[in-house]
Amino acid sequence: MTSQTKSGSGSCCTPAGTCGTTTPAGVQGGVTTVYKVTGMTCGHCEGSIAQEVSAMAGVTSVRAVAATGLVTVVSAGPLDDEAVRAAVDEAGYELAGRA
Repeated sequence: MTSQTKSGSGSCCTPAGTCGTTTPAGVQGGVTTVYKVTGMTCGHCEGSIAQEVSAMAGVTSVRAVAATGLVTVVSAGPLDDEAVRAAVDEAGYELAGRA
């Protein structure tokens, strides 16, 4: 049992009892960039994008929201937009640019 499930939340995902698409921030602060992504329609889409973008060097947090098409990325430093585009493309979606 992890410290998260010991809290009595009943979920292995978060203390709040939800499974989100946000990866925990490894550092406080950092650079926050919001991107517009086309083609997201559901939670699976959000998870696919979060997984690919989270794998990028320096990324500490990703939140993808299908309803708005926005992906918020927190990183230790500025990210190369073309590298973000490649990660989103690898997930099967299209980066429209910064929001």
